[in-house]
Amino acid sequence: MAITPDTKDWTWVLERPCDECGFNAEDYPTSVFASTIRENAVSWIPFLNRDDARTRRNADKWSTLEYACHVRDVYRIFNDRLNLMLSDDNPIFLNWDQDETALNDRYDLQDPALVSNELLSAANALAESFEKVEESQWSRAGTRSNGSRFSVASLGSYGLHDPIHHLWDVSSS
Repeated sequence: MAITPDTKDWTWVLERPCDECGFNAEDYPTSVFASTIRENAVSWIPFLNRDDARTRRNADKWSTLEYACHVRDVYRIFNDRLNLMLSDDNPIFLNWDQDETALNDRYDLQDPALVSNELLSAANALAESFEKVEESQWSRAGTRSNGSRFSVASLGSYGLHDPIHHLWDVSSS
């Protein structure tokens, strides 16, 4: 069963806490980006090891496996965007349709053990990229295809919300 695409612009999480998962960007200074990314990735492993990781417990929500695939890809996309921001002046990010990716890449049929490894690897790559950001680079700019502007610091905060929120999704269902 197809999930209704999420068309919300979630950039508001940079300004106020998320009413659902409780994420508050102010709680995550740039100094904890790397450790938070790694801790989040490790937290997915027990959920992916469950026998029901492929099962959608609610018809309108992804399974744990599908959420984990999405989080893996979020880490990859954000690593690409971060590195683009660090190498180019004010890059414009290509649009990423997360729902199209989920269907085309068949998130529902992927191997949970492989996804665990890929998620850890993608998280570690992004964490390493954040660890290399120099103080003068936190204000470098980039623009999403919908016009949303980010600094390296706000991109990091924004990028933390998605994996934290989806871990909340799978742990609260």
